Amino acid sequence: MVNTEIGFSLWLDFVERDFLRNKFIHLIEAGMINGATSNPSIFASAITTSSAYKEQLKSLEGKSAKEKYEALAIEDIKMAAIELRGIYDEGNDGYISIEVDPFLSNDTHATVEEGKRLFKAIGEPNVMVKVPATEAGYAAMAELLSMGISVNATLIFSPEQAKKCLVAMKQGLDTFENSGGRRAQAVISVFVSRFDRLLDPMLKEKGLPLAKTGIYNAAKIYNLIEDNRTPSVRTLFASTGVKGNELEADYYIRELLAPHSVNTAPLSTIESYMKAGDAPIKLPISNEEIDAHFEMLKAAGISMEEVYDTLLCEGLEAFEKAFKEMLETLE
Repeated sequence: MVNTEIGFSLWLDFVERDFLRNKFIHLIEAGMINGATSNPSIFASAITTSSAYKEQLKSLEGKSAKEKYEALAIEDIKMAAIELRGIYDEGNDGYISIEVDPFLSNDTHATVEEGKRLFKAIGEPNVMVKVPATEAGYAAMAELLSMGISVNATLIFSPEQAKKCLVAMKQGLDTFENSGGRRAQAVISVFVSRFDRLLDPMLKEKGLPLAKTGIYNAAKIYNLIEDNRTPSVRTLFASTGVKGNELEADYYIRELLAPHSVNTAPLSTIESYMKAGDAPIKLPISNEEIDAHFEMLKAAGISMEEVYDTLLCEGLEAFEKAFKEMLETLE
């Protein structure tokens, strides 16, 4: 459940047209969510498996695959934005994210132009443009925010990425505010569970704690962001679904419950969290405790720099692959 008293938001990491027309509205009205996110993988799954897009696709015959995708995505995001608009107008988030073409992750200009175009086409103020945290992406974040377009920085794994996001976001927000702009927000999406899926088999062999590295890494970045004291920038905990049955489905929501933060999760994860009832605030965790965990990993021969690089490369490749496969089905 959304907790406005501490500034904790819960966003749904799922978009599909029939769902948006029905259950999505119920979740908003019940106060279970106050925002939503999408990514190329989510859209690929929705567009290629749902019959809800067939009618619109017929009207798009003759268009390129990317034009078809954008037409479908824009309609879905606009629909979600309209349903969330009441929450947004109350000042309680109400954002929905759309990601730029993942193949543009190394092109600042193209990322900015696509972000501007998508934002204008959707035509709703409560849309966040999702930009991967690459070197080109940081500059794009600053430029989009300077125009008053809210930004969701995605695929953050390392504290260094988060620091660069903060610098870019503050620059963009300052420019926007100095020009008289009033409302732009940014979130830094820290991916969580992928650390544990990668490292836990190795840690299990060494008899070291499992399902903790993603939590400690996210907690470290959360501390860094909060210490920066920029109210318009929050930590968003992403990749918080659980694979397998070894952990409770809502484990990563409960372990990362924090003031001034967002958690975006699949529907099944959110429903599990609701069934279990209230949870205590877990963050911040002291930097001393966090550092002790990473010293333990270092002593065990694990290089976090290598882990960060691996996960970022895998994340970019996964989004590119999903996007490419989806476009192929639309050709």
